Amino acid sequence: MNAGSAWWPFGWRLLLALLMGAGLGWLFHAPFAGVAAVLAVALGLQISHLLRVLRWLSGDKVELAPDLTGPWGELVGPIVRLFRRKQFHKQRLLRLLRELRRSTAAMPDGVVVLNPQTEILWFNRTAARLLGLRGKGDVGLPIDSLVRQPEFVQYLRGGQYSLPVVVRTSVDSDRHLSMQIVPYGVGQRLMLVRDVTREAHLTAMRRDFVANASHELRSPLTVIAGYLETLANEPGLDPPLVGPLQEMQRQAHRMSRIVHDLLELSRLESSESEAASRPIDVAALMAQLRQDVLARPVHPERVQVRADSRALLLGDELQIHSAFANLVDNAANYTPQHGSVQIRWWTDADGGYFSVTDTGIGIAPEHLPRLTERFYRVDQGRSRSTGGSGLGLAIVKHVLQRHGARLSIESEEGRGSRFTCSFPRARVQAPAGVVTALPGLAAVADARVESAGARRAESDQSSDQPDLGAAIDVFQDLGSM
Repeated sequence: MNAGSAWWPFGWRLLLALLMGAGLGWLFHAPFAGVAAVLAVALGLQISHLLRVLRWLSGDKVELAPDLTGPWGELVGPIVRLFRRKQFHKQRLLRLLRELRRSTAAMPDGVVVLNPQTEILWFNRTAARLLGLRGKGDVGLPIDSLVRQPEFVQYLRGGQYSLPVVVRTSVDSDRHLSMQIVPYGVGQRLMLVRDVTREAHLTAMRRDFVANASHELRSPLTVIAGYLETLANEPGLDPPLVGPLQEMQRQAHRMSRIVHDLLELSRLESSESEAASRPIDVAALMAQLRQDVLARPVHPERVQVRADSRALLLGDELQIHSAFANLVDNAANYTPQHGSVQIRWWTDADGGYFSVTDTGIGIAPEHLPRLTERFYRVDQGRSRSTGGSGLGLAIVKHVLQRHGARLSIESEEGRGSRFTCSFPRARVQAPAGVVTALPGLAAVADARVESAGARRAESDQSSDQPDLGAAIDVFQDLGSM
């Protein structure tokens, strides 16, 4: 029976009561008084039913629902059903929350829930053990007031959460924790904490082993290279042995480069401090890198430089030279002779940028995320033919990390690649009395490089040696502007 049908019996009973009241009142010559009495009684009953319903609703107990008939009974029925449905969903939600808490408490990783202000809302037992949190006393406190490692604070405020950060805990200096922020909801964050002490120790052991092995290999390789050079220069050497000796020399040189790069990479990985902040003349460094490319027996036809800023870079000059040289060497190795390589330096309000752009063979998109891994090669045969060690980009990555910079890679197969080093503003210094941005400088440099390239092409017809004076002239002119 619906609510509308319940009003008909009530209406008929009320009408009948009114008629009876009017009849009794007519007997006593007061029909309106009889009707008023009936209405007063009916109103009193309805108010009584209303008060019973209100008392029941305020108690929020389904089992104490009043037993009413008529319209009030029809009203109480749907409310009872809504209450029961609400309690069902409430119990179900509570069961899910209990299961969630039990599952997260049993996780081997720590879980911390943060609000948009990075204040702690909840954490499991593993997080309390790893981070030294104290029950409900730490709930509501900012996470960076409890976990104060500078690396984590910088990571938390930086907003770049695609990768975790590894820090040493204040509870146990020998323990390494991996922390990663996972944004969810509206400004809320989930922090996952994992104990990576074992992995850190294994990495340290591997690094020490590689460093020690590489160091021990240097002396034997030096002896082998010396004897090979002596044999290759022997006047009475049999002609059939010339080719094998040259190949042995090439492979010995390649092994020496691998050992050198391994030692440099181990040194960078073992150093946790930031790089020095000594001024580096990037324009002069680019001139030197260009000369090194042009000094090769085989090199790209055009090697351009663009110094859009005369600002200095603050850092470790040896490390920066190693990183930039690796990028330029890669570009020259994978660019054909008819291609071009452009080396550029510029600054803006956010910092400084060094890029190397080539028109070489390019890299497929699926390989880009792994290029900075040690010994990772896109094409094993092609990479080995260039004589590279497979460690260049790994060295670049670690050098940039020590300088607070990052490496971005853009590439398209068959069209070339661009490697860009982005340095923070704190690593850029403008020379006194010099405007940092010179819009016309790049055009002048490119024009002079084109002229230098034309002169070099003419000289190549009569000599196998590149014209290094062209590059020197370009940057002498740039330095005088």
